[in-house]
Amino acid sequence: MRFGWRAISGPALTAAALLLAMLLERVIALPSPAPLFICIVALAGTLSGVGSAMITAAAAVTGAALLSLNRHGVSYAAADLIRLGLLAVTAALTAGITGLMRERLLGTFAAERRSHTLAARLSAALDQVDIGIVLLDAETRAEFINRAFRDYFAVPDEIADGKPPFIALMYHCRDTGAFELPEDELGIFIAQRMEMVRTGDATPITIALRTGEVLRFVCTALPDGGRMLSYTPVTDLVRHTDAPARADYYRSLRDPTGRKLIRYLRVAE
Repeated sequence: MRFGWRAISGPALTAAALLLAMLLERVIALPSPAPLFICIVALAGTLSGVGSAMITAAAAVTGAALLSLNRHGVSYAAADLIRLGLLAVTAALTAGITGLMRERLLGTFAAERRSHTLAARLSAALDQVDIGIVLLDAETRAEFINRAFRDYFAVPDEIADGKPPFIALMYHCRDTGAFELPEDELGIFIAQRMEMVRTGDATPITIALRTGEVLRFVCTALPDGGRMLSYTPVTDLVRHTDAPARADYYRSLRDPTGRKLIRYLRVAE
């Protein structure tokens, strides 16, 4: 128990209440101050823990005994002894319960503070990497968007910090012309990405941007039902190995209809 105003507040309040009760006893008949003492014990346990509460409980029982002496002299009736015993048991239990509750709450607050600090450090670290990272919850709403993703797709901070759904991010990228795709293929492309996120498909996909950047997109399913989306820059690897003569072949691999995916896209909207 640390010595300070919190530690001495319980015994000090008990002594003050006892002195006030003794003074008032000379003027009017007072009811038993036991409930007040119990409240002071609970307050001491809340402010300073078990040690201060136990000292306050002992002071409360001693004060009740002194009040009884002040009223009846040295002769104690059985009823007085029973009341003192009940007060002692109640005060001790109150001190123990409130003190333990305080310790548990302080432990919980400390754990939350450590968790918040760790999350802040992790967020700051993810903002330093050149891999775009988006964390989605089970409803595909973005809980975290790092700086690289915001820069690649020109997502303003007010949108990214508003926890937008993933479909809204895709439409933002479409509206800003981020993807290096013909306009008539954007709907199919978005539907494919939504389907991959919905099913947790971890197949890597290469995404070309109009800025010249090429990103490798991977969707990772998380245990809580959420998704982690990573966009790794592979511009040097892909651009240097492109075969211009095979451009028509690559275009033929695109799904020209994608009707099933469009249906999933409408559901996502």
